[in-house]
Amino acid sequence: MNDSKRSISVSVGSIALVTVTILLIILLWQLKSLLVILMISAVLAATLAPIVDYGEKIRIPRWLGVILAYLLIILLITTAGLIIGPTVITQIQRLLQKLPTYLDIITTLTQSLIIRFGITEPKALNLIDQWLDLQGLTAWAVKWSQKLIVSSLGITKGIVGGVLNVLLAIIFSGYMLAGSSKLIKDFVSLFPSPWDSRLEAQFPLVSDRMGKYIQGRILVSLILGVAITIGLKFIGITEFALGLGVIAGFTNLIPFFGPVLGSIPALIVAIAQNSWTFWWVLLLFVIIQNVETYVLDPLLVGSSVKVQPLYQLLAVLGGVQVLGIIGAIIAPPWVAGAGVVIDNLYLKSKDSNSFMEIATLEINNDSISTQAK
Repeated sequence: MNDSKRSISVSVGSIALVTVTILLIILLWQLKSLLVILMISAVLAATLAPIVDYGEKIRIPRWLGVILAYLLIILLITTAGLIIGPTVITQIQRLLQKLPTYLDIITTLTQSLIIRFGITEPKALNLIDQWLDLQGLTAWAVKWSQKLIVSSLGITKGIVGGVLNVLLAIIFSGYMLAGSSKLIKDFVSLFPSPWDSRLEAQFPLVSDRMGKYIQGRILVSLILGVAITIGLKFIGITEFALGLGVIAGFTNLIPFFGPVLGSIPALIVAIAQNSWTFWWVLLLFVIIQNVETYVLDPLLVGSSVKVQPLYQLLAVLGGVQVLGIIGAIIAPPWVAGAGVVIDNLYLKSKDSNSFMEIATLEINNDSISTQAK
C-alpha cells in the first residue's frame, strides 16, 4: 500500500516538474527580447568592469565610476567618428556608386578568361553567364545582409525599438556594474548551501573571461583595421583604403567568417583595377589573417577564452541563427563564461572525485594485501 502511494506521489511530482519546466520555457520564449537585452547588458558590463574596478581602487564611488566609464567610451567613439567618420562615409558611398562598374569589369575579365581556356560552346557559355550574374549575386547578397540585420533587430519594433533596446541594454549594464555585489548575493541566495557560495565564487571569473574576450576581439579588430588601411594605401588603393579598412575591422568582430567577409570588397576593387593589384591585396589579407590566427588571437583572445575553436564556431553559427549579427558577437563570450562554470563546478569536482575513488581503492588494496601477508 505504501509502495503504491509512494509511486503515485513520485509520478505526480514528476508530472508537476515537467509541467513547470514547460511553462517556464514558454515564459522565457515570450520574454526572449528581454533576455537578449540582458545578455547584451551582461557582456557590456563585463567589458567595462575593469575600468570601474580600477576607479573603485583609487577611491572613486562605484556609481560614479560607471558614469565615467560610459562617458569615456562615448568620448572615444565620438572623437573617432569626428576624425575619420566623414572620410569613411564618403569612401563607402563612392564605392557603392562604382560597384556596378567594378562588377561589369569582373564579369568581362572572367568571360575572356573562360574563352582563353577554350570553352566556346553556346550552351556552356550561357550556363556560365547565368552563374556569372554578378549583379544578381550582389543583389542577393544585399538582400541576405538586410535579412541578417533585420533578424538582428527582430527582437525590436523598428528603428525606434532598436534604439530603445540599446538604451535599455546600456542602463541595465550600468545597474549591473553599480550594484553587482547585491545582485549576485540576491541571486545566489535562491540556492541552498553550499551551492550559494560556490556560485558566488564563479561570477568574478565568468565576468573576467567574458570581458577579456570582447576586449581582445575589439583590440584585434582595431589592429587589423589599421594594418589593412596602411597596406591598401601602400599597394595603391588610396581612394578607398580607409573605408575598406574600417569595413574589415568591423567584420572582424565576427569570429571565423568576419575576416573573409571583410576581404571581399577590397578584392573586388583590386581585381577591377588589374591582376597584379588583386594578387597583392590577396597576399595582404592572407598575411594579416595568418598573423591574426597564429599571433593576435592566441595572445589577446584565445588565452582568455580557453574554449575549443569548434565550440566557438558552433556558438557563432547558433548566434547567427537566433539573433543574426548580434548573436554572432555576443554568443562566444557567453559560451566562454559558461565554460568557466562547467569547468569549476563539474569537471574539476568530477576529477577530484575520481582521484578520491582511486586513492580509496589503492588504500583498500594495500590493506587487503597487508592482511594477506
